[in-house]
Amino acid sequence: MNTQNLIGGEWITPNGEQMTIQNPSDVTLDVGVVHFSRDTDVLQAGEAAKQALANWAAMTPGARGNILYRIATMLEEQLEDVAHISSMEMGKPISEMKGEVMRGVHLLRYYAAEGVRATGSVIPASQEHVLQYTKRVPLGVVGIITPWNFPIAIPIWKIAPALINGNTIVWKPAEIASLSATRLTRIFVDAGLPAGVLNLVVGRGSIIGNALLEKVHLDGVSFTGSTATGMHVASLAAKRNIKYQTEMGGKNAAVVLKDADLQLTVQAVLSGAFRSAGQKCTATSRVIVEKSIYNQFIDALRKEMALMHISSALDPKSYLGPVASAFQHEKVMHYVDMARTNTEIVTEGKLQIEASSGHYVTPLVVSGVTVDDPLVQEEIFGPLMVLLPADNFDEALELCNRTVYGLSASIFTNDIQKGLRFLDEAQVGMVRVNQETAGVEYQSPFGGMKMSSSHTREQGQAALDFYSQTKTCAVYYG
Repeated sequence: MNTQNLIGGEWITPNGEQMTIQNPSDVTLDVGVVHFSRDTDVLQAGEAAKQALANWAAMTPGARGNILYRIATMLEEQLEDVAHISSMEMGKPISEMKGEVMRGVHLLRYYAAEGVRATGSVIPASQEHVLQYTKRVPLGVVGIITPWNFPIAIPIWKIAPALINGNTIVWKPAEIASLSATRLTRIFVDAGLPAGVLNLVVGRGSIIGNALLEKVHLDGVSFTGSTATGMHVASLAAKRNIKYQTEMGGKNAAVVLKDADLQLTVQAVLSGAFRSAGQKCTATSRVIVEKSIYNQFIDALRKEMALMHISSALDPKSYLGPVASAFQHEKVMHYVDMARTNTEIVTEGKLQIEASSGHYVTPLVVSGVTVDDPLVQEEIFGPLMVLLPADNFDEALELCNRTVYGLSASIFTNDIQKGLRFLDEAQVGMVRVNQETAGVEYQSPFGGMKMSSSHTREQGQAALDFYSQTKTCAVYYG
């Protein structure tokens, strides 16, 4: 499979450099070729989006919703093939990838239905015979920049609310998710999305990402990725006075109190830490455990990890597969080597496949580090979990909040008072009781505090607010 750009309804193979994608589960297998774009391709995509805007925005929201619903139906019909390509490209286990594609289906249907939801408000006027009300109108042309770790769901949870609000799009996916992006975009086209409404441009962020942000006439931009890049995106958007949202890093904590249900807790903590090989911004990377049950928790953790199946992404039994790329493997192994040198190894998983056959990282649980250690403070984005003991709830809460990030956190307890205090006092955008840190539902706002997110939220009704602007209208009829 080869990537292509979609610009103004035309499929185009750009003439920049090429990159062969190797299967991270088996690096002897090539999955496809990525053809990189030049900045001129981005400018053409921006112009196509601008030309398509008036007609798309003029359609009724219900008509736009009908198209989204057709896209959802076609995506569900092609779920197996889309999931297979994505698993081959970035290494997510096929069982998880099928779930991600189905989440995309649900997102499309959710936002399709928003086309007929009542919006706006009627506002009393101080003058007689005046009707005053608000309405929601599109932003215009929006840039969408997506990561590789959720190659289907994250693009859809940005694209769908943008489209239902009447915006047109220039989409720049991550390089190692570009095969998935091409496959997904073909479904949008086949479902009847008008030419120029969605434009796909594949390439390196340093080239076409900057061109998108600096040269294309954008009215808004939505980004998910690293904190450093997100801050760069925010800076460029602010200089142009365009609306932006940035979803960035996380260092998410699970707090385990002495009255927690250990069976439920251990399963949730392991899922949060090691599903998708820990490559989630909401992954559980810190586990803070009350000292009175610390050893008991470790015993339960070891028993459960011994059952973990670690193999190829296409093995239906795999709990986790490889990390996504050679670059990602090198980055994660830097932290693994640091952990093996400077910490106590609590337990680790066992591969059911030869490690050298792909980009595999053995899941690792460590302890014996201070709260300021890089393993505790830096986002690793891999299957490495750090345990921290706490004397009591108050210390656990303080440890939870001692990070520059504030995306997600969980507490495991049957004490309603402590659970509610945690909901109030944890400095994160998404906080949960007796649930893992990952897995926020699509109808709920997604986003964090501190260095994890900008001032906006994704998903749910919040996404509709981002991809639109409010117009206040008044009519004198006296």
